Amino acid sequence: MSLAGKRIFITGGSRGIGLAIALRAAADGASIAIAAKTAEENPKLPGTIFTAAKEIEAAGGVALPIQCDIRDEDAIGAAVDKAAAQFGGLDILINNASAINLTPTEKTPAKRFDLMFDVNVRGTFLTSQAAIPYLRESAKADRNPHILTLSPPLSMKPKWFKNHVAYTMSKYGMSMCVLGMSEEFKRDGIGVNALWPRTAIDTAALQMIPGVDTDFCRTPAILSDTAYIILNRDAKTTTGNFFVDDEVLASEGITDLEKYSVKPGTKDFLLDFFLD
Repeated sequence: MSLAGKRIFITGGSRGIGLAIALRAAADGASIAIAAKTAEENPKLPGTIFTAAKEIEAAGGVALPIQCDIRDEDAIGAAVDKAAAQFGGLDILINNASAINLTPTEKTPAKRFDLMFDVNVRGTFLTSQAAIPYLRESAKADRNPHILTLSPPLSMKPKWFKNHVAYTMSKYGMSMCVLGMSEEFKRDGIGVNALWPRTAIDTAALQMIPGVDTDFCRTPAILSDTAYIILNRDAKTTTGNFFVDDEVLASEGITDLEKYSVKPGTKDFLLDFFLD
């Protein structure tokens, strides 16, 4: 497996899962555009597009930091075009950017509702839309193009909706992009898949949620290793899947997940949403 020479565009990759995926690819020498909003340090959310770029380059990759508000249609198009011009095309899109607000219906302000739908659903759709022409060219050149979206398997079970209807709808909106686009672009040889963790992942965003003990979480590395496996698979035959991290790792014979534990020896992990 190798992502050497791959040209990758990641949304929201200045920290957390997106950055972990970028660093795993950088180790192979991939070229990676980090398209995220944060350009200045925030004490509550460490990491900017520039610090991410430095880490990517230190890991062996080529980095292109792009300040981009994924709610802005023109900014998305300009960012994708800039990355493609810099790298000579694109082979992989990672739809990682996401907004979360775990509130019940009566406590979800319209502003928060709009943020989740603008970032999660609209942002995923428009970034994919902008990247498709470049990914189609990648397919013609037999470069194994992929779209990988960080979203859960689709389910219509009420229990996944009842506590945070708006958030669930927004994450499932991302997954519906995967469902539709995987079929739409199958003929073009573009693999479109989703990836979701079995357990909660220790990120800066999770740490901001009251009551979450990150000792019972896994690190972002479990998702970066899983994404690496998926992105190395044949896009023509690997599409339309809603992958779960531990299942993908097990398919490659990796069943000892201890190294991904935030606290060594943990057995009872905090399970993520949307998985039975």
